[in-house]
Amino acid sequence: NRGEIAVRVIRACHEMGVQTVAVYSDADRDALHVRNAMEAVHIGAAPSSESYLIGDRILEAARSTGADAIHPGYGFLSENADFARAVKQAGITWVGPSAEAIDAMGSKTESRLQMESAGVPVVPGTKEALHSIEQAEEIAKSLGFPVMLKASAGGGGKGMRQVDRVEDIGSALTAAKSEAASSFGDDSVYIEKRIVGPRHVEVQVLADSHGNTVHLFERDCSVQRRNQKVVEETPCPVLTQETREAMCTVAVQAAKAVDYVGAGTVEFLYEPESHDFFFMEMNTRLQVEHPVTEMITNVDLVKEQIKVARNEKLSFKQEDLSIIGHAIEVRVYAENPME
Repeated sequence: NRGEIAVRVIRACHEMGVQTVAVYSDADRDALHVRNAMEAVHIGAAPSSESYLIGDRILEAARSTGADAIHPGYGFLSENADFARAVKQAGITWVGPSAEAIDAMGSKTESRLQMESAGVPVVPGTKEALHSIEQAEEIAKSLGFPVMLKASAGGGGKGMRQVDRVEDIGSALTAAKSEAASSFGDDSVYIEKRIVGPRHVEVQVLADSHGNTVHLFERDCSVQRRNQKVVEETPCPVLTQETREAMCTVAVQAAKAVDYVGAGTVEFLYEPESHDFFFMEMNTRLQVEHPVTEMITNVDLVKEQIKVARNEKLSFKQEDLSIIGHAIEVRVYAENPME
């Protein structure tokens, strides 16, 4: 990966005595992560489709430098099961969940099926990717507007569109599929009912390969702009202790259902008045907002990812974890919000 998350992973590695190799495109030749790593390998032109999304080039960079593990960061190939398989087949350690878990939970449609079979409430919507504009129009009418179109293979607001009228389905679906393809290499898009006015609450989970799975409480990511999170905080200011325990328990069950290993996030829509919550998706990777969880638990999630990848057991149990204080993360956007 590149940018902030690459710098974050490099820092954790160096603190653990682990040597690092950065990859970079033409645009990132002078980036901070390139300067911070012990070695750096050029993998292509500026467009991500010609560099960061080409798994073979990243594998070749690992082989040529003798790297024995790949940390995918977030975005790009971090939730790509085929890449995770290719890394394993190359004899290189993948710092993340198994390809099977990514298939099951990284695909938003597949994860909805998994959760429904486990008895977890999900937002009404399709269980498979959409095949045509006509199909999308019919399903949207049956669900009732507004609806959301979402990329099956990724998150971060990419490949996501809210649609308020049937006349706009076609253009929104085309745009969502195009954005999904360029962001994740997969243009699959599904549709679900838009729940108006909920809180966006997610639970951080962590699991090792010895059957130990814990949660590190929740994060509230309700303040968003264009489906991108702007303010993230923990603990959620409106969550009752009873609902917190129920939501976190469901998140752990979700991870165990797919034999999840590593750090992951189970996301929910929460209705404060009814205290009901609905499973949205699971991100099978580290997230941008992971530092707020680290601050209130004193757990370094990147170091834990690396330890788990080394086949080590978690060094703590659920009862060892507690919420210490309150943490807020704010993202800075280089844009004029009035335009």
